[in-house]
Amino acid sequence: MKTVLIIFIRSGKGRKDRISLLSTLALDYVKHYIGLYQPKEWLFEGINGGQYSSRSINRFIHRYCKAAGILKRVSAHTLRHSFATHLLERGTDLRYIQTLLGHESSRTTERYTHVTKRGFDKLISPLDYLNQELILDTNKGI
Repeated sequence: MKTVLIIFIRSGKGRKDRISLLSTLALDYVKHYIGLYQPKEWLFEGINGGQYSSRSINRFIHRYCKAAGILKRVSAHTLRHSFATHLLERGTDLRYIQTLLGHESSRTTERYTHVTKRGFDKLISPLDYLNQELILDTNKGI
């Protein structure tokens, strides 16, 4: 059984506290980062030990996307949308995604989820689950 790592996010988007998932790969990188930089108050501290601005974070994202050959304009908000979309594509219940994103309304979460056509070939019509005995007899002309 795979261990699920949960992280508590204090004062996230909308200044709301919430929980989210932490991948083991991300945890390994964070441990390495902490060992290297030894942050005091914030996990990712700026030059004077202060909190990074959202603009600074987006600059980091742009720089690393460019280095990776990603030409599309990506922001922290884009990553949030991608996170939700990938969870949905993997079959995660929308209510879990809503909790992970810290949304009060499921309607907000629905806007975040960009459903792709990937996986449509695995969809089955609910009618296909009906018991064959319930299917109308075509010999009766109905």
